[in-house]
Amino acid sequence: MSRIGTGWDIHALVEGRPLILGGVSIESKKGCLGHSDGDALIHAVIDSILGACCLGDIGTLFPDTDPKYKGISSKTLLSEVMEKVRSKGFKIVNVDTTVILQSPKLGPYKDEIRRCMANLLGIAEDCFSVKAKTAEHMLGELGSGDAVVCQAVCLID
Repeated sequence: MSRIGTGWDIHALVEGRPLILGGVSIESKKGCLGHSDGDALIHAVIDSILGACCLGDIGTLFPDTDPKYKGISSKTLLSEVMEKVRSKGFKIVNVDTTVILQSPKLGPYKDEIRRCMANLLGIAEDCFSVKAKTAEHMLGELGSGDAVVCQAVCLID
């Protein structure tokens, strides 16, 4: 039986933090503020997968109040989620994502993000989509380049 899940995440962008999206380091003066490495794209993907499998959400599984997750790579969190998915007998069919980020432009990084995420999910590259949008310098912190929003939709079997 096929199932669909959605995920969404937002992080403030601050100086002094690396910008990591989809497991890829992006050249930027600002990075995601977060308890973990702040990879908002992986966080949105995790929530979409957990939703499709009815396994809760990222905040329940990996609470930001738990010191063991301080600074952890979001790739590690995704790996733990994928173990749960496999143990339930599910497999990822495809994932579609959108990153809303004023700056920097993600075009040069999209292929690398697709490769990284497909590898982490155990799917073909053409089964992971990443689209990049800006906020057209509108919408407060998002349009001023002080935040990033990521959305994900996942289909599982």
